[in-house]
Amino acid sequence: MGKLLSLLARDESTCCTPQKYDVFLDFENAQPSDIERETFEAVQRVLKNSESILEEIQCYKGAGKEIREAISAPTEECQRKAYLTVAPLVAKLKRFYEFSLELERVVPKILGQLCSGNLSPTQHLETQQALVKQLAEILEFVLKFDEHKMKTPAIQNDFSYYRRTLTRASLACQDNAEKDLVVGNELANRMSLFYAHATPMLRVLSHATITFLMDNEDIARENITETLGTMAKVCLRMLENPNLLAQFQREETQLFVLRVMVGLVILYDHVHPQGAFVKGSNVDVKGCVKLLKDQPPCKSEGLLNALRYTTKHLNEENTPKNIKNLLAA
Repeated sequence: MGKLLSLLARDESTCCTPQKYDVFLDFENAQPSDIERETFEAVQRVLKNSESILEEIQCYKGAGKEIREAISAPTEECQRKAYLTVAPLVAKLKRFYEFSLELERVVPKILGQLCSGNLSPTQHLETQQALVKQLAEILEFVLKFDEHKMKTPAIQNDFSYYRRTLTRASLACQDNAEKDLVVGNELANRMSLFYAHATPMLRVLSHATITFLMDNEDIARENITETLGTMAKVCLRMLENPNLLAQFQREETQLFVLRVMVGLVILYDHVHPQGAFVKGSNVDVKGCVKLLKDQPPCKSEGLLNALRYTTKHLNEENTPKNIKNLLAA
């Protein structure tokens, strides 16, 4: 299971026994137990493609030049050149979208393991660290993908142009046009809805979590939100506690835990009816933001922006002013 320091009590602690979150989640070396293995392997088959997806979206260049030429000089040659440039890009966008469907399929498997049964959130974190690590990897992927997507307007521009080519083919009544296209009309409509969102992978993740709740009425919503909140607090404590921080073997793990902590706050905010920012929330937003602000801007600014612009409840009346002020740009 990996190294583990367990000093964590549940929230029933009193003023005389202060709450502690000194759990070491072994994000570097956690291995699945026999009970976790089936779910772990199903999720791993999906996660193995996450790095290549991130590499592709990070290097996405777009077909802006060719599209502009096709619009300003709509000759058959220019339009064909634009289409031949856009088509392989749309094939990439299709792959991204299909990966989101795979994530949507495996997220409930992890939640079912981490949030059901008689174990407390703490016990789940302690005894199922391989699945906790996978949930963390999904959260990190979601943050990274959506950050790249927001910085790449060419994605929507390219896909909009491609859809216009579909419309022209349809109007021209080309019987064989559909089968020759990278993406047909029906799939293009679904992909368009996906890419219309500023943070499409976050939407998939939060939707999968909420759907899991609706499909499993025997699991209380509090089981999930408390698990997310507890995991966020543990990540915060791991970064604050020098003894826990020293157990990381790789320097980049610290940044990984920072991203995961922020991802947990954002997901909690989307799943909990009142969100993460209200007084009495199971997430220490203030502590998370203060920790982020203690980091170099190159590590923290993107994560602070994620909290500012991709959460759901930050700007609501119930959010304390001190939290709004902390996150003011």
